[in-house]
Amino acid sequence: MIKDVLDHAKDRMGKAEEALKRELATIRTGRANTGLVDHIRVDYYGSPTPINQLATVAAPEARLLTIQPWDRKALGPIEKAIQKSDLGLNPTNDGMLIRLAIPQLSEQRRKELTKLVQKRTEESRVATRNIRRDGQDEFRKLEKAKDISEDEHRRAADQLQKMTDQTVASLDRIAHQKETELLEV
Repeated sequence: MIKDVLDHAKDRMGKAEEALKRELATIRTGRANTGLVDHIRVDYYGSPTPINQLATVAAPEARLLTIQPWDRKALGPIEKAIQKSDLGLNPTNDGMLIRLAIPQLSEQRRKELTKLVQKRTEESRVATRNIRRDGQDEFRKLEKAKDISEDEHRRAADQLQKMTDQTVASLDRIAHQKETELLEV
């Protein structure tokens, strides 16, 4: 039973880590990244569809993203979706493909984005601590029901705490990497 609780907590903590990576991939740095447009949905024949399901997204240069739709009729809707998004980029459409030039970030914008990274990281840390709390609650219930002893409860709680510490350290590493990328000129 203890192993089940620990495995479930480890799985959920891994998912929190992956969610942070996905979140941070959508934050624009001074460098082109195909993950930048992953969250943008295009109204394609009446249904919101992610760009990466409509087109090939590539980063041929450090400051350029290209989006080549498989269906040319999707060029207009993709262009509109990018303009409506929170990226603040102006797409250039040449009839075959859309180019997104990624401008250099100002110092003020870099600091704002760094604060955003810190906020998202803190949200992930809180989620991780909530997972730990849920695991501890499960251990308390098991001990109350006499399914595990007090010593087993303490050992399991220690294992859960170590797992939490490792996950938080990993989240901090991911955030530090993104901040370094943001502050790079």
